Amino acid sequence: KKKKIRKRRGRGSGYGSKKHRGSGSRGGVGNAGLRKYKKSWMIKYDPEHGFKVPIKEIRAINLRDIDILAKKNKNEIDLSELGFDKVLSKGKITQPLTIKAKKFVEKAKNKIEEAGGKA
Repeated sequence: KKKKIRKRRGRGSGYGSKKHRGSGSRGGVGNAGLRKYKKSWMIKYDPEHGFKVPIKEIRAINLRDIDILAKKNKNEIDLSELGFDKVLSKGKITQPLTIKAKKFVEKAKNKIEEAGGKA
């Protein structure tokens, strides 16, 4: 009688350990979690992962809106008190105003000075 041949088949055959079965030493599903032992891999191969640049939202106001504010209030306007950071150039200014703000668009500055005001 001939001896039965017991051959192992499949990917893991011939390795003799658990390491080569299925997911092997991957440790989890894809890059889920990325803690502890995967950290060094991430620093080397994907350093931007998980980092979000903090973007400050700039609140802008147009000249036409400033002109409306000036008609209601006064000739001197401090926009940082009102919660605005930047002056944009859309619209016209009909009266001389002194406007205080952190940033001005060049065109807006010119329009304010043409009307006889200060930026």
